[in-house]
Amino acid sequence: MNIIIIEDDPIIREKLSILLQDAGYKTTLIEDFENVVDTILKEDANLILLDINLPCIDGFTICKKIKEKSNIPIIFVTSRDTTEDELKSIRVGGFDFITKPYNKLVLLEKIKRAFKLNNPINFKEITKKKYTLDLHLSLLKYQNKEVELTRNEFRILYYFFISDDRIITKEELLEHLWNDKYYLDDNILMVNINRLRKKAKEIGIDNLLENVKGKGYRL
Repeated sequence: MNIIIIEDDPIIREKLSILLQDAGYKTTLIEDFENVVDTILKEDANLILLDINLPCIDGFTICKKIKEKSNIPIIFVTSRDTTEDELKSIRVGGFDFITKPYNKLVLLEKIKRAFKLNNPINFKEITKKKYTLDLHLSLLKYQNKEVELTRNEFRILYYFFISDDRIITKEELLEHLWNDKYYLDDNILMVNINRLRKKAKEIGIDNLLENVKGKGYRL
């Protein structure tokens, strides 16, 4: 699990990084705050620890902009401790809020809780773009209709559901399925995508896994 640390105090930043690495996490440290949102969205991260008082742009604005494009959980770690600050952090999409000086064990528990509650595996269904994927029964649902998916069809579609809204290349899909021990070659992948599209049409979804020419696929 990779955690992004957005903290302008280098001492606090390093201490946080050491704490998290000792707990088994990978860390990415942000030091350039001018284009911080773009930098974050390019990172392959699972959680963000975010200060409020930052140069160039405040933490509330960063959180709001990230949440417009990503579901990554964000925990505010800040010296600001008013009820208004905590309330605002919730309103802009923050998952949790902890004040400095923080208790190390409490912070680590909050991180564990964020990962647990944001892990789709802990839910029976996940919904994206009005489509619902039943994780237990391998069903695709839309407008009170449903269709059953094969194991490979489910694995392909599941990857789109848990990824950010972006174009996913054929190579990335093949690599993901290989790493998860559901190996598909190029031809089998295309057969499964075509079957997924056909099944989706049966329940009223006209353009599932849109083909973006020369780039890949988008849910």
